[in-house]
Order: sequence, then C-alpha cells, then structure tokens
Amino acid sequence: MTAATVTAAPLAPARRPGVAAGLRHTLTLAWRSLVQIKHNPMELLDLSIQPVMFVLLFTYVFGTAISGSPGDYLQFALPGIVVQNALFATMTTGFGLNNDLTKGVFDRLRALPIARWSPLAGRILADTVKQAWSVSLLVGVGAILGFRLGNGVVGLLGAFALLLAFSLAASWISVLVGVLVSEPEKVQIFGFMVIFPLTFTSNVFVPTDRMPGWLQNWVEVNPVTILADALRGLLVGGPVAGPVFQSLIWAAVLAAVFAPLAVRALRRRV
Repeated sequence: MTAATVTAAPLAPARRPGVAAGLRHTLTLAWRSLVQIKHNPMELLDLSIQPVMFVLLFTYVFGTAISGSPGDYLQFALPGIVVQNALFATMTTGFGLNNDLTKGVFDRLRALPIARWSPLAGRILADTVKQAWSVSLLVGVGAILGFRLGNGVVGLLGAFALLLAFSLAASWISVLVGVLVSEPEKVQIFGFMVIFPLTFTSNVFVPTDRMPGWLQNWVEVNPVTILADALRGLLVGGPVAGPVFQSLIWAAVLAAVFAPLAVRALRRRV
C-alpha cells in the first residue's frame, strides 16, 4: 500500500493595497492622531495658548522699544512669529513618531493589511492640519490686536500655502531625529538646540539693520529670515518673488536631503 503524497499549494503573496486604499488608510491614521489631542491637553496648550502668549508678550513688551509702538511692531513681528511657531511645531512630528515607535504602536500599525507608507504619511498629514490651526489662530489673534493684511485674501492664502509647504519639508528633519533617538523628549531637546538659535538669529523679532554688523551677514542668509521676509511680503507688503522663490528652494533642498535619510532610518528601525 502506497502512502499518498500531498503537496501543499504555495501561498499567494499578500496583495499590497493600491494608492487609493493607501490614501484612505492615511486619512484614517491622520484622524487617529487628531482625535488623540482631546486626551492630551498639553498638546492643545502647545498648539493654542503658547503661540498666543508669544504674540502678546513680544508685541507689548518689546513693541515700543523696537518699532515705537505695539501696533507698528505687530505688523513687522507677526509674520515672523508665525514662522517661528511653525518651525517649532514640526518637532511634534518626530515626537509623536518616536512615541509610537518606542511604545510599539508603529509596529502594530505596520502589521495591519494597510499601505506600508500610510502610518508615516498619516502622522505628517495630521501635523500639517495642526499647523494650519496654529497659523489661523495666530492671524486671528493678530487681527484682533490690530494686524492688517496688506495683500488681502490672496496674500493670506499664498502665505498659508508657502508656510505649509516649507513646514512639510522641514518636518523630515524631525522625522529623522524621531527615528534615531531613543526617547521622545530628546526630539524636543534637539528642537531647542537647533530651531531656537535659528529663529533668534534671524529677523523674526528684530529688523536686520538693528543687529551688530558681524551678525547681519548670517541673518541675511538664514533660511528663517528668508521665510519670514516672504511671509511679510505676502501678508503685509514688500518684496515677494525673491523671498518666496528662495524659500521654495530651501524647502526643496531640505526635502531632498532629509526625506531619503529619514525613510532609510525608519526602514532600518522597523
């Protein structure tokens, strides 16, 4: 009697989700990140109260000393404060990503039958929405205090688009840091060590001609200065084409350098 040999059919490879499915997964995970805000009051504080405090403090403490009146200083400083807040907010991407990685949430998401890129894309998309909220809040508070748009709605929309594009490119730095460090708090330390000096050695708060001559050379090429000048041109008035073009070049360079490094580091870690 001959034993029958049963040959198992090879399992078909798992089918990868298409682009449309990946976009749905991204939107779902972005919504997950946004809903978590109600369980984390400190994040809401960072997104809302802290930016407003910066506007109030700098306008009424330094306004008269720098520009002669709080109203004149607000016209100069608000676009720069928006830039500073946006750059600091990019650190939340790395902080949240590192938190998901260290707690195993990212691994559980990647184990689901979803697009492999959707967890990271969902995190970045959610943080972009948070950026839009912070910018809207700052402009709204500025309008209450007396800030006036020089180029109307078109300039405002252009400023929104430019700032979000630059923030999206800069967030890849945060993603890279979030993947490389072992604790979420180290992402915040990096932000203060890098973004803090960059913003305070720019013309965000003080006009370039009020600074020492040796510092002006750096301030003029500082990408934060260039972005702040672009937003001033769009929101208040002044040169637009040059600063906007240079800001887009900086955004493209940041994305081209740090996005591949961040994706490579993430693949090695997970």
